[in-house]
Amino acid sequence: MTIDASEPAPGVMPSGQDAAAGVVAPIGADAPILAVMSSMRAMRRLRPDPVPDELLRRLVEAATWAGTGSFLQRYSFVIVTDGGQIARLAAIWRAVEQFYLATFASIPEGSTPEQYARTIDAVEYQAAHFEDTPAVIVPCYDFGPVPNQVRRRMFRAPNDFRRLGTRRTLAMLRNQFAFSDRSEAASIYPAVQNLLLTARTMGLAANLTTWHLLAEGEVKSVLGIPRGVQTFGLIPIGWPMGSFGPVRRRPVDEVIHRDRW
Repeated sequence: MTIDASEPAPGVMPSGQDAAAGVVAPIGADAPILAVMSSMRAMRRLRPDPVPDELLRRLVEAATWAGTGSFLQRYSFVIVTDGGQIARLAAIWRAVEQFYLATFASIPEGSTPEQYARTIDAVEYQAAHFEDTPAVIVPCYDFGPVPNQVRRRMFRAPNDFRRLGTRRTLAMLRNQFAFSDRSEAASIYPAVQNLLLTARTMGLAANLTTWHLLAEGEVKSVLGIPRGVQTFGLIPIGWPMGSFGPVRRRPVDEVIHRDRW
């Protein structure tokens, strides 16, 4: 199904048409997945209109359909719609966003100054209007006692270490924390992508941000997230002011390495 501003899909706001490309973005449960992915821009300008709770629940349900390491399913999602809570998050988010722009930000390779300026304008708009964000979802993951349980089992299996060999055993010991951290991320970011794709099919604007990690303790304090639980994003969600349309990415042949780097 494709729609434009004159044909809103049931239960969603219209996406409109990409004026530059003349493309009508498909919206709805039957929208072709490749068309959805190729038009899923990071949408930072949001209307203040509320998002129905049923749609937010549907986003999280779709997130849970993603796979997790060892099928542990130890994800959690904090849905924030209270204006006071969002205002508290806004103050933190604005501080880290301004720090990022002043220190880390630079024009990406392959982007023009004009394209970069438009991105920064959208980022600054979102920061200035963060209090008006209808909903924020914070994806979390917590392996809990599992890593320590695995380590205890490992050290009770000396024969397995002998079979692994000295060099690989030493490498494994060096990399065990990186393995745990990346496995945790690999168990939540597929869920985040499911959530973003589902938002896009519903005509909702969303973008994944991680700047809050520079002040994660403050965010966790505002939201009452336990110390041991990791947060992996802060996703503002709402109805878009702009239009979905083709994304700009590096040509695929530039990013493929065949058989070896």
